[in-house]
Amino acid sequence: MRKSTLMLLLSLLVTSIFAQTITKPDDFFGFKPGADRMLFSYEKLIDYLKTLDNQSDKLRMVEIGTSPLGKPMYIAFISSEQNIRNLDRLKDINKKLALDFNLIESEKASLINEGKVFVLATLSMHSSEVGPSQSAPLIAYDWITSTDPSKLKTMNDVVYMMVPCHNPDGMDMVVDHYNKYKETKYESTSYPGIYHKYVGHDNNRDFIVLSQTDTKAISSITSSTWFPQVMVEKHQMWSSGPRYFVPPNTDPIAENVDPTLWNWMGIFGQNMISDMTAKGLTGICQHSLFDNYWPGSTETCLWKNVISLLTESASAQLAKPIFVEPTELVGNGKGLAEYKISANMPAPWPGGWWRLSDIAQYEMESTSSILNTASLYKDKILTLQNDLCKKEVKLGQTQAPYYYIVPENQADKSELVELVNLLKEHGIEVSKLDADFTMNGMNYKKGDIVVSLAQPFRAFIKEVMESQKYPERHFTPGGELMEPYDITSWSLPLHKGLISKQIDIRNIDFEKQLSKVEGTYGLGNYQDAFEYAILTSTSNESYKLTFNALNSGIKVDRCTNDFDLDGTPIPAGSFIIKKQDKLAELLKTTTFPIIFTNKTPAAELIPITLPRIAIVESYMQAIDAGWTRFILDTYSIKFTVLRPKDFEKAELSKNFDMIIFPDEDASILKDGKVKRNEDYFISNIPPDYAKGMGPKGFENLMNFIDTGGTIISWGESTALFEGALTIKDKTSTEEFRLPFRNEGDKLEKKGLQCPGSLIKMDVLQNHPITWGVPSKIGIFYNGKPAFTTSIPTFDMDRRVIGFFEEENTLLSGYLEGEKLLYNKSGIIWLKKGKAQLVLMGFSPIFRASIAGDYKFLFNSILLPKVQ
Repeated sequence: MRKSTLMLLLSLLVTSIFAQTITKPDDFFGFKPGADRMLFSYEKLIDYLKTLDNQSDKLRMVEIGTSPLGKPMYIAFISSEQNIRNLDRLKDINKKLALDFNLIESEKASLINEGKVFVLATLSMHSSEVGPSQSAPLIAYDWITSTDPSKLKTMNDVVYMMVPCHNPDGMDMVVDHYNKYKETKYESTSYPGIYHKYVGHDNNRDFIVLSQTDTKAISSITSSTWFPQVMVEKHQMWSSGPRYFVPPNTDPIAENVDPTLWNWMGIFGQNMISDMTAKGLTGICQHSLFDNYWPGSTETCLWKNVISLLTESASAQLAKPIFVEPTELVGNGKGLAEYKISANMPAPWPGGWWRLSDIAQYEMESTSSILNTASLYKDKILTLQNDLCKKEVKLGQTQAPYYYIVPENQADKSELVELVNLLKEHGIEVSKLDADFTMNGMNYKKGDIVVSLAQPFRAFIKEVMESQKYPERHFTPGGELMEPYDITSWSLPLHKGLISKQIDIRNIDFEKQLSKVEGTYGLGNYQDAFEYAILTSTSNESYKLTFNALNSGIKVDRCTNDFDLDGTPIPAGSFIIKKQDKLAELLKTTTFPIIFTNKTPAAELIPITLPRIAIVESYMQAIDAGWTRFILDTYSIKFTVLRPKDFEKAELSKNFDMIIFPDEDASILKDGKVKRNEDYFISNIPPDYAKGMGPKGFENLMNFIDTGGTIISWGESTALFEGALTIKDKTSTEEFRLPFRNEGDKLEKKGLQCPGSLIKMDVLQNHPITWGVPSKIGIFYNGKPAFTTSIPTFDMDRRVIGFFEEENTLLSGYLEGEKLLYNKSGIIWLKKGKAQLVLMGFSPIFRASIAGDYKFLFNSILLPKVQ
């Protein structure tokens, strides 16, 4: 008998004996994961995987970060014993293949021979999509105990990196909710609220901005630590369509991504549908439903040369089985208009019972297929990783654009600091100019930031630094446009309000004047000797520092006019702080320039205080409210959350000076139900949570206005203040209409299309809402609301704060029918008696990704009272 055969038999024998000592999932949890009406928590999941880590040399748990609520996050590495022992060495090989564009062929061949394919899987980032994380114990146990020779070979070639739950906080929220209502009529209800500290479903929209700690932990895996060659994000979708989606995606696709990656996604996807169908699984579709154009999801690592995959399983009602009638099965979206046999779904599921255990089976089989494909093409995939590294660097050296230059002299230097550090967090090398340099007739200054495209992650750099132009694709020639799945603009410089120059001619002498930015970038300039610190109104960090100062009891003034200080122009709205206790320690933490002076500023000053703020957030997945809470917390702005039902009994005027209404359907806020035309749609949350303000609560809101309260509202919530309104007290009733209308629906019917784009808006200057804001600015906009105003009556007034021009409105993304926006307003200020209302047609904090607009919110919060 040959030696290799003896070794294999010995390995099988050892594995078989060893498997008897491994705790089965059923024994640990008390039920088989995937069982009807049974869910385990995040903590139990991690405890089980740690148990396997202690029992098996084929699994190792590695902590990678924390969730926003402080739960530890992990990768479970699953592979052969030898690979697990050699993880550090294999990690070094990955980094070399991913980043070393000077790797010689002999060393490359050696590394490929020694290396393994790392497959990263992130499970259940959307916590109502419970199946992937509930399947994790089954997948882990199966692979570490299997004696199947083909699986042993796969584990020798592949390291499976399983993030058992992408959203630990949300997992516990949803599991606790399900267990609370299990075996009641509300068992199938959705979790009331957002299943995350801040962003809920939008955690899959954060992979450019990296605002959340869980996002940072996952992003670092592909940007700076492990550099896997393959990743898959495991999701669930609706219940009455296909059972499972596998790649390739539908159009449009990202144009900056190398074609080879799309081809490899097709190979993995085709193997999945073939392998799963061979196992008797049906209802699997591809080339449909989900495009792959916009970055922001976990698959953003596609722009960093990773073969990035998405799977989506049909959902049950969390752990409750559902029965789907054949007549209820429908196609939905691009590539699958009908639920019938087609090239994109060759074996439809016939209908019937659908259980969590079915989802688990699909997850296990799809995972096996991905790992087997990675093993089958091991050498080719590892070769691809370094080939793409070299190819992208070569393109950056030979094809425009060559560099992006971001001048140090920006109106908001704090956002320049944020940009540089964000790019570095993404694994991008950032440089600065060591001396003044003239190139192509333009003068660049020492200290200017330069991002070269001759880098392995060139595709990502280009994607996030350029202005976007949506690739128009149609179902038929000249036919209906394929609409984007999500948004169409994400340019970091534009969204941050920064000036950036694209350079299309390479200059070797210029490159010799660059030095790499090492460590954390900053422009702080603290000094001890000063009488006054001036924080300019053009910098977002000035507001953050001001809010922190006010919270610390430090007196802060604000100038109401532009003035000059020894030749330095100081814009209106800047913050003036006289030297006092606690101030020095606060200023030492800054990373942006502050103006220090011993002279008394020659400006009109007003003292500022923080208002008592309420933010309104329903329980119906009010994600924009969650993002708003995140921004307020980030900038140290204190607030209280009010639920719509609280308005009935809340003493609004007694407890609050200001109420913020983020973007949310006004009918949800007012009635607790979504209203479309004259129909109401009942929500799928327990009725105790599905309550709006009601008539009495809305009456209290009007009385808050009557007593001089301030309202800040944007998006759909602005409809609360449109049309006929009534203020009642014990002796009288006043009916009135605020002098504005929303024309957004009319414009849409006339052909306006604006699916999440950056639109130029003209801004009224020298107004407290626009202090520090340039005269023209990009706002993130979806076409409505679009306001018009009218001449006011009685004790009302209005000002148009921002409006749209007739043409050249689009800055980034897609816009059809721009002339329809001409002379419509994006933001307006209204007065009723001593009350003030700031209404915005856009979210000033959209997904924490539009820092250039934050000042509209901050200035509105600090709005001086009407005298």
